[in-house]
Amino acid sequence: MNDYIEVRFDISNCNATATDVLAALLCDCEYESFVPDDNGLTAYIKKELFDESVINDVVSDFPMDNIITYKYVLIEGQDWNSEWEKNYFKPIVVKDKCVIHSSFHTDIPKLQYDIVIDPKMAFGTGHHATTSLIIEQLLDMELNDKSVIDMGTGTGILAILAKMRGASNITAIEIDPVAHVNAVENLKINNADTVDLLLGDASLLPSVSMADVFIANINRNIILMDIEAYCDALNDGGIMLLSGFYESDIPVIMGKAKLLNLKYESHTVRDNWSCLRLIKQLT
Repeated sequence: MNDYIEVRFDISNCNATATDVLAALLCDCEYESFVPDDNGLTAYIKKELFDESVINDVVSDFPMDNIITYKYVLIEGQDWNSEWEKNYFKPIVVKDKCVIHSSFHTDIPKLQYDIVIDPKMAFGTGHHATTSLIIEQLLDMELNDKSVIDMGTGTGILAILAKMRGASNITAIEIDPVAHVNAVENLKINNADTVDLLLGDASLLPSVSMADVFIANINRNIILMDIEAYCDALNDGGIMLLSGFYESDIPVIMGKAKLLNLKYESHTVRDNWSCLRLIKQLT
């Protein structure tokens, strides 16, 4: 089992924007999981990647007026399913159509789509705004017989929903080996193990089938670096759903998207996080 460092950040005048900004900054520094609350944020990073000087830089350069203090402890490898179940992961309902819960939950509403996620340390339970925004898009889209690529699949939740909604050819890609193993387990639990789950990054895209729908819920910097590869993997007329960034980041992403013949269609926002919907214009 993997050892992690748990870092507790206490934030003065804490609010959702402050915890979201801190989580975004830490995400760029290879932190994997975040649990916000009324007083701050708890974040997790693999022990071998932990560097206290990085924390000091993030805190000292924090772009808001909040005062941030922190402390950290070693969390030895353990049953992360149990820890999430006991402390963090609660069932979530999206649009009265989809319920997401762990295998340990019992009092679950009966809805059209029932997704079981045992998240361990992988991102993507549906609780974070970026994941739920994409889930809402997928619930409203026609996916029957569509081909889908889910870049940075995390727990596999978006690929699972695409499968449930009728997508016929789904490729999910995850760079983190632990998250990849977790996604394998979640796909099996949800009878979605026909999803082609790959371990790697955007360099794998030329070797996979082209998509009618391309999903990337990662972060702004990765999206800006890899969006050309995303575009190359999307069929003409296909839809690209991007999230993992703030509404204020949309102009810089659109600046690059327009150069690739990706046309803005719409975006949705929750807690300042955004999901951007683009269409690849015919070439």
